[in-house]
Order: sequence, then structure tokens, then C-alpha cells
Amino acid sequence: MTSQLVAKIIAFVLYLGFMIYIGLRNAKKNNSPKDFFLGGRKVGPFVTALSAEASDSSAWLLMGLPGLCYLGGIKETFWTALGLIVGTYLNWLFVARPLRKCTVSFGDSITIPEFFSNRFKDKSHVISIISVIFIVFFFTIYTASGFVACAKLFRSVFGLNYYVGLIIGLIVILSYTILGGYTAVCTTDFVQGTLIFVAFVISSVIAVVALGGAGNAMAAVSDFSQRAISGQFGEEMMAKFSANQSYGAMAIVSALAWGLGYFGMPHIIIRFMGIRSGEEVKTARRIGTVWMVISYIGTFIIGTLGTVYLAGGDLSNPAMLLTGGFEETVFSETMLKMYPAFIAGLFLCAILAASMSTADSQLLSASSAISLDIYKSMINKDADEKKVLNVSRITVLIIAAVAFCLSLNPNSSIFGLVSYAWAGFGSTFGPLVLLSLFWRNATKQGAIAGLIGGGVTVVLWHNLSGGIFNLYEIVPGFVVCLVLAVIVSLCTKKDPEVLAEFDSYKKSND
Repeated sequence: MTSQLVAKIIAFVLYLGFMIYIGLRNAKKNNSPKDFFLGGRKVGPFVTALSAEASDSSAWLLMGLPGLCYLGGIKETFWTALGLIVGTYLNWLFVARPLRKCTVSFGDSITIPEFFSNRFKDKSHVISIISVIFIVFFFTIYTASGFVACAKLFRSVFGLNYYVGLIIGLIVILSYTILGGYTAVCTTDFVQGTLIFVAFVISSVIAVVALGGAGNAMAAVSDFSQRAISGQFGEEMMAKFSANQSYGAMAIVSALAWGLGYFGMPHIIIRFMGIRSGEEVKTARRIGTVWMVISYIGTFIIGTLGTVYLAGGDLSNPAMLLTGGFEETVFSETMLKMYPAFIAGLFLCAILAASMSTADSQLLSASSAISLDIYKSMINKDADEKKVLNVSRITVLIIAAVAFCLSLNPNSSIFGLVSYAWAGFGSTFGPLVLLSLFWRNATKQGAIAGLIGGGVTVVLWHNLSGGIFNLYEIVPGFVVCLVLAVIVSLCTKKDPEVLAEFDSYKKSND
């Protein structure tokens, strides 16, 4: 075992140990489901903002998107990043404060399914059941992407077997999620978000300087692209770079449509519900937006310059290229070349941070849906708080186990898994969240129709290809959910009690 390997191991052990310590420290603070799932609505703006963005920008920010850039997908990365930045800003601007206020007004709701049920007075629990089914389905896929990222990282950094890395990531994430709940997840996400930010800023500057400045760096990248398209680096690189050169209107719409996903992302919008007060949303919005912009700039720089930087400027050396599924490790390979072993290990924890910050949030959101919206509301209404927390922890284990099984394929695409789950949540819940907050005449029947229509459309569209089906499934899914919810609501009788409570919520102070 070399001294460099030992240094990297020490960095990772220190980081992982710190994450578990946070979970242990916060375990005693969870005296109720509200504490476990929302931190008692006492989380400040800085932690809320970085937690929301870190749990949003999962490993695809440091592996998926840089890997896409590495293969010449600069246009797709740009339009996707633009859609995400605009989407997150609009989400903070229009949804954050009203959602916190509305969830408190409607039965002090702790979860999104509970909020929908309270908003529409659904005593039959049909909305909760449908919501939980889609939450568990799409979160399992999303969580799998985080496990895949952990495994690929450990394989890249330590040369570990893919499955060994998968198990390590699973154990650490489960440890602090099960123990610490929402407060632990937000605290770890704050640390992870800070680490991701610092890693991108410093590494991007070093990469540009090492290649002789911005002008020389971009010239070298352009030269590399032309050589790749001409076939100098083999047929695989030629095919991938050539495919990314054509980028039409449908592709641009699909990329920008990623922004629609924010309105329905349970593990993100739940941060709005847990913030200390509505007055602090503005501060959190500014922090989160700045974090997003700078982080995506870092994604571009590392992914785009990675081809030239890793080759040491020697474009005649194809052996330095990352191919065969390894292109998504461009960030980790760049860190390993750029820094001494221990510093590289600390920065590479940013990738682990991105994977963990999303997986823990998703596991917590999914478990809250099962324990509160199914177990507490329907199976055992008299269950005490301890039983609810235990059911939640058991649910975390079960969902993690299924996600682990989905992660067993070493060739799984992080970007592909996230894309599917993102479309599912955005289409199923996004339109309904907006209608619940801003449209007085939305009804229970409309909500049910929208949920089913949006979720089913995404699943069907995702499994079709060619022609119009190349459009990202979030677009038709979002439209179907919105149209069905509105039409059915207009055609069904309004509940006077629901209308009165909505009017009372709109008139109340924050």
C-alpha cells in the first residue's frame, strides 16, 4: 500500500466518520415525527439553502454532467444547466414561502402527500396512496443513481471492486439517515454543499491556469474535438462527439424542461416546509441561486477541459482518454492529477457528498410517505410517535435494499437514472403543487386525475423512442397532469369547506 493511497484513505475515513458523527449527535433530538422529518421547522436560511441545492445537485452534477461535457455534449449541458438554474430560482421565488405557509395552515402537514390530502379534504386517502406509490417508485430509481456514483468513485480513486464500493456507500448513507433524521440530513448536506462549492471554484481556476489561460484552454479543447470527430481517437470517441454536434429545437426544449422538475421534487420542496420562517426565504433563495450558478460553471470547466488536462496537453496520447463507461469519472481523475493525495481525497469527498446528500434526502422523503401517509393515517391511527419513527427507519432499509439491487449493473448511467426519476417527480407532483397553492377551484378529483395522468405518461413515454418520443418525458407528463387536473376540477363539484379553508389561508398572515 503506497503512501498516496494511505493519504486518500485517511481523507475519506475522516469525512465519512464525520458524517456518521453528525447522525449520532442528532439522534437524541428526534422526539417526534415532526422533528425527524422537518427538524421542527427550525432550520435557518443558510443550512436550508445549501441543503436544498446539495440534495438537488446529486452526483450527476460532478459525474453525470462533466461526463457529458467530456464527450463533447457542451450544448446539452449548457441548456440543461440553464433550465435548472431558472427552475430553481422560480421555485424559491414562487413556491417556497407559500408552501411553508400553506402546509402549516392545512393541518400542519409534514409530508407532500399529507399536504395534498389536507388541502383537498381527502378522507378516503386515495391521494395519499397514489402519491406514495409514485414517490417510492421514482425515489428508488433516484437513490440507485447515488449508490452507482459512490461505487464508481471508489473504483476510480481506490481501485476497489464496484460492488465493494457500493456496499460502503450504502452503509454510510443508511447510518446517519436512520439515526439523525431531517436535522442530520440538513447538517450533512450543508457540509457537503460547501465542499462541492469549494472544490469546483479552486479546481476550475487551477485547470484554466495550468492550460495557459482561458484562450489557450478553449483552443486546445476545440482542437481535441476536431481530432475526435475525425476519428483520431478511435471509433467510440468519433461516434460520441459526432452525435453531440447536432442539437436541434426538440433537444433544447428537452434540456430546458429540466427546470419544470423543481416544482414537484419532494426532497427539495420539503426544505421550504422546514425553514424557520417565511421571512428567511429571500435570504435562502439568494444563497441557493449563487451556489447553483457557480457550481454549474465549474461543471462546464472541469468537464470540458478534462480531455486536454488529463492528457497533459499531449493530444497524440489516446491512452489518456476516459472511455468505456469511465467518462463520468473525469472529475475524480482530474482531482487525482491536480492535487497531493490527501487534498485530492478531501475534494473527492465532494462527489461522495453529492451522492450522499441526494440519497439521504430521498430515503427520508420516501420513508416519511410510508410511515405517516400509509401507516399512521391508514393502518394504525393510534400508533405512538416511537412506532412511527421505527416504521420510517424500517422503510429506509427496504427502499435502500431495492435501490441497491438496481445499482448492481456497473455500466449504469448516473445521468440516465436521474433523468427518469426527475421527470417522474416533476410531472406527477409539480403541476399539483402549483395548483394547490394558487388555484382556489382545484378539487380532489382533479388532483387524483392529474397525479395518475402525469405519472403514467412519464413511465410510458420513457419506454418509447423515435420521433416525438425523443422529447424528454417531463414535457408531456407535466402537460398531461396540468390539463387533466384543471379540466376535471372544472367539471366536478366544489367542496365549500375546501374553498373556505383556502380563502382563510390566503387572508392569513405568514
